[in-house]
Amino acid sequence: MSLSDKDKDTVRLFWAKVAGNTEAIGSNAVFRMLTVYPQTKTYFAHWKDLGPGSINVRKHGKTILNGIGEAVMKIDDLQKGLLSLSELHAFQLRVDPVNFKILNHCLLVVLAITFPTEFTPENHVAVDKFLAALARALADKYR
Repeated sequence: MSLSDKDKDTVRLFWAKVAGNTEAIGSNAVFRMLTVYPQTKTYFAHWKDLGPGSINVRKHGKTILNGIGEAVMKIDDLQKGLLSLSELHAFQLRVDPVNFKILNHCLLVVLAITFPTEFTPENHVAVDKFLAALARALADKYR
């Protein structure tokens, strides 16, 4: 499933709305992931607090959304643009790539809640396709 030019434009326009609220949206997505998929907590065993207001959850959520924002800017070549992040997650952090899909799902839910009017079916499809392409690019070094 590749991104059309229309999909890319839709993602860029929608992400401009997200960019001003990365910490809140990111922390909500991370907290939702940790709650709904408790197996993901294994990567964060060193955090004392995994609650929604936790400084670590907020910081990591913001980091993730800022990374996604970078990916939006590199949307025409995600594999090349995210090479260093792919290597980091594969070789240093050793994150199971299935977790990218889990987080993507949680992020889509949070986006729908946060932007009930703006997250139209058209935006949903384009963002979902983009996040899937992002997950594939991040998983590239696992092969």
